[in-house]
Amino acid sequence: MRGITYKNVWKRLLDIMGSFSLLVILSPLLLAAMALVRLKLGSPIFFTQERLGLNGQSFRIWKFRSMTNCVDEAGEFLPDEYRLTRFGKLLRDWSVDELPQLWNVLIGDMSLIGPRPFIAEYGSRYTTEQMRRHEVRPGISGWAQVMGRNSIGWNQKFILDVWYVDHCSLMTDIKILLRTIPIVLGRAGVTAENHATMPKWVEHEAPLEDRPAE
Repeated sequence: MRGITYKNVWKRLLDIMGSFSLLVILSPLLLAAMALVRLKLGSPIFFTQERLGLNGQSFRIWKFRSMTNCVDEAGEFLPDEYRLTRFGKLLRDWSVDELPQLWNVLIGDMSLIGPRPFIAEYGSRYTTEQMRRHEVRPGISGWAQVMGRNSIGWNQKFILDVWYVDHCSLMTDIKILLRTIPIVLGRAGVTAENHATMPKWVEHEAPLEDRPAE
């Protein structure tokens, strides 16, 4: 009962207070990042995309743009490695591009801690077990983030996300928050191996069955 109360009541209140406080404290950094993105990459300053959130409902995520809008002859975006600039890589390395998601947390789309929100088109491919990751709000950081971030495979991310749903508590969130800080400062796991960012999820890597140990 205590865990349910935290997940459904106290967690949201902490998200509101935390995101509002961070938006105020980090406002100089946010303004500086906005100016630099406009100078280095032009408009738009923000990148938005439909992602799946609580109960599988879609929402629009906000990030600082880190790539150019270069397209090929067919009008399709070039691969990430051709569009990711040195400045954009710097934003990603230090997770500055993720800071606008504090607004998503404040308005209730996201939580400070939870499974990372995947793009909406993946929703139709989920197994019933994988869909359980949407029993909580998605987060800016999460259990999968501190256990490897983009250096781990897709199926492992699903396993870790469902583990978080089953173990969501104040102590778990504090543990994840404390682990997030050195990972961000150490710029660990920002990209997948041999990729500029993270490869798209094409198909299930393996059945989602085992639970990771704490």
